Amino acid sequence: MKIAVLAGDGIGPEIIAQALRVLEVLKEEGMPMQFVHAPLGGQAYDQYGHPYPEFTQKICRDADAVLLGAVGGPQYDNLDRPLRPERGLLAIRKDLGLFANLRPAVLYPELANASTLKPEVVSGLDIMIVRELTGDVYFGQPRGMRTNEHGEREGFNTMVYAESEVRRIAHVAFDIAMKRGKKLCSVDKANVLETTEFWKEIVIDVAKEYPEVELNHMYVDNAAMQLIRNPKQFDVMVTGNIFGDILSDEASMLTGSIGMLASASLNETKKGLYEPSHGSAPDIAGKNLANPIATVLSTAMMLRYTFDNEAAAARIENAVKKVLAAGYRTGDIFEAGMRRVSCSEMGDQIVAAM
Repeated sequence: MKIAVLAGDGIGPEIIAQALRVLEVLKEEGMPMQFVHAPLGGQAYDQYGHPYPEFTQKICRDADAVLLGAVGGPQYDNLDRPLRPERGLLAIRKDLGLFANLRPAVLYPELANASTLKPEVVSGLDIMIVRELTGDVYFGQPRGMRTNEHGEREGFNTMVYAESEVRRIAHVAFDIAMKRGKKLCSVDKANVLETTEFWKEIVIDVAKEYPEVELNHMYVDNAAMQLIRNPKQFDVMVTGNIFGDILSDEASMLTGSIGMLASASLNETKKGLYEPSHGSAPDIAGKNLANPIATVLSTAMMLRYTFDNEAAAARIENAVKKVLAAGYRTGDIFEAGMRRVSCSEMGDQIVAAM
């Protein structure tokens, strides 16, 4: 199992260190793993002058899976757009063909009071958001800034999806729905945007291959409202790149902290990039305060989706549950009466629970 490890920026190195400790437990027990380290984002720009340099590209292409911390930081905000850390993240997704982003939003019973919503609204929450990751307005051409015929400056982007792109992400979502509650909500804005009207048409066609799955459709503005009003109505949601970006971050806060949420980005061969859903949190970087649980849970997703090892994935997830049940909390999920711990101390507890 050859794993490329990209610690990245901000709190990335701290949270990656704890995730690797968890994987080392399995490695020491005989699971064959090789870790190869490389820079991405701001770290890569500092070393190579580019957020996704050739050195990193080669390592990621050769690996079976990629484990990422986080990218970005205020010190890079004035760089030209192609050199900013976030462009490295977009580039690796495109380079490896990572078209399917899986973002689970799961509320652990012990954290029901950490959510900003009432416990009775969110208790038992378990949603999987499937986001198309390599198309849509983020990648569509033409794009840029220009002066129009009236002499006024304007910015422009293109929202576009090919039929094959919609079909393959729809199949991923239906396959996941078949393994869960057999309910799928496709999110669009078909009443306004032709691109998403086309999306809806293709999803309906793919649904014919999955007669057991209950399919419904929801406009993105209503979906955003429903995630707050009644989030437990959803099981699996599938949507395009920009809508998925927004909705998955919204769903993450239902769980009490974005520091709890893992993610996977897969290509057609199940090769994946695994990362926490949160950013680089530069305000707490280097202070040993970050919550490593999202990154630890990302390793569980890696074992499940790329390496087909459900037992090892469940073992990591159960260790996290044990630690939360014992009352250990980093600052982002801390509440009175709990045991406040640092990033590395949370790692200690998860390794012990393993």
